[in-house]
Amino acid sequence: MSNELVINSTQQGERIVLLQDKNIVEYHLEERDNHFTVGDIYLGQVKKVVPGLNAAFIDIGYEKDAFLHYLDLGKEFGSLQKHVRETTSKKNNPLRKISTLTLEPQIDKKGKISQVLSRNHYVLVQVLKEPISTKGPRLSCEISLAGRYVVLQPFSNVVNISKKITSKDERTRLERLIASIKPNNFGVIVRTAAQGKDVAELDKDLSSLVEKWEAGMEALRTAKPRQKIIGEMRRASSILRDMLNESFDSIVVDDKQIYEETRAYIRTIAPDKERIVKLHSGKVKVFEHYGIEKQLKSLFGKSVSLPNGGYLIIEHTEALHVIDVNSGNKSNTEQDQESTALSVNLEAAREVARQLRVRDMGGIIIIDFIDMKKAEHKKQVYDFMKNEMKRDRSRATVLPLTKFGLMQITRQRVRPEMNIITREVCPTCNGTGSIQASILISDVIEGHLEHLFRKQNERGITVTLHPYLHAFFTKGIWSRQRQWLFMYGRWVKLIKDSSLPITSFHFLNKHGEEIELNN
Repeated sequence: MSNELVINSTQQGERIVLLQDKNIVEYHLEERDNHFTVGDIYLGQVKKVVPGLNAAFIDIGYEKDAFLHYLDLGKEFGSLQKHVRETTSKKNNPLRKISTLTLEPQIDKKGKISQVLSRNHYVLVQVLKEPISTKGPRLSCEISLAGRYVVLQPFSNVVNISKKITSKDERTRLERLIASIKPNNFGVIVRTAAQGKDVAELDKDLSSLVEKWEAGMEALRTAKPRQKIIGEMRRASSILRDMLNESFDSIVVDDKQIYEETRAYIRTIAPDKERIVKLHSGKVKVFEHYGIEKQLKSLFGKSVSLPNGGYLIIEHTEALHVIDVNSGNKSNTEQDQESTALSVNLEAAREVARQLRVRDMGGIIIIDFIDMKKAEHKKQVYDFMKNEMKRDRSRATVLPLTKFGLMQITRQRVRPEMNIITREVCPTCNGTGSIQASILISDVIEGHLEHLFRKQNERGITVTLHPYLHAFFTKGIWSRQRQWLFMYGRWVKLIKDSSLPITSFHFLNKHGEEIELNN
């Protein structure tokens, strides 16, 4: 299975797409003004303690106070708070490393928030969930720093191995290695990617995380409330950190700065993979070149087609997501109803797993599969769905089908659901339902061409337009495009852009700059 990462830089931020075998499996939008990313660590200030919820509301600079529950304080909260107090109060003294500290007693897991926090206290917190809907961020005091092979947990001494590493010998080897190289008072979670890696690679990853923590503690000495102490890396880099392996074929970027940053990051974690990072410099937009725009439009609608005739209907509510599976014209292709149901349900299970990743749907998902009578078929669909969900980087729980053919899935929700509007308001009628003279759009384009060639003596003109208009101008041996060549003695380059409405177009000069037109 081939993996490709495509990054498109826009004014709003970066659009990031992960392709597997040319199909979109993850889509992310990293907004430039988003300052509250999962993993960011802040110096927060307690604004309100609510004993009834056993929680506190913390000010970290968001318009709504963030939520911190007692159970998210972590057992080592006492050690964390003591270190924060010492670090912020002794600004001119040498910074004490936590490996030299004596840890405080663990807090009672059945305790009360009012026993450990009060109004205006400073507390070091990490974002667990980004702001969603009307809610502020969800916080935790169990600080963790993720690397490629390990996750570092300050104020702990526990070594845990990923459950996905099943070999007993490998688990024992990794546990011994980490125990021998980790500093005192740092816990470590060994990630699946560490399987088979030698001590040098693991030590390098671990050391970089310790350095990151110590740099954050140095910043904490002079930090003010609501200030970010340690920031999570860019979304694209975190995807590479978690997923980069031998199956990655290419990483394509259309922005020079992000290209250099991505190459520098790849150089540090996998130097042999630096060659797969490429800068897209073609006239055609990078998402258009890889057919991503068309895929996005087809993936985010209310109705999603399955390869062999069935389709899904996806509805979203405040409490949960509901997905209905329909056979469509598939019903005539199998021998009997049971075979049809099984075939469509297996296809639907694969697409549902993909939709959850692409849309980043979290919370409770209810899937209404087509009814099947045989128990072995129900189990087959359940096992197939569990296997498909293993590729998902977010934690998920899949329950067997009920007697009514319903499957329940819970999926970790850490950021707002991704959505793309696929129903567009007509740019000509503005949604009124009536248009005038849109058929003349080709005449408008040709009028602009004549003016640019005859009056302004332009050369090297490129026009980006909707695929329908592109086909209209290029169809046939004696196409309109060739006619322009004979009329003006200059070739006009036409580029398809399916992100444009049918009545929109852009003229570019030979330097790739947009030409201002008088409409």
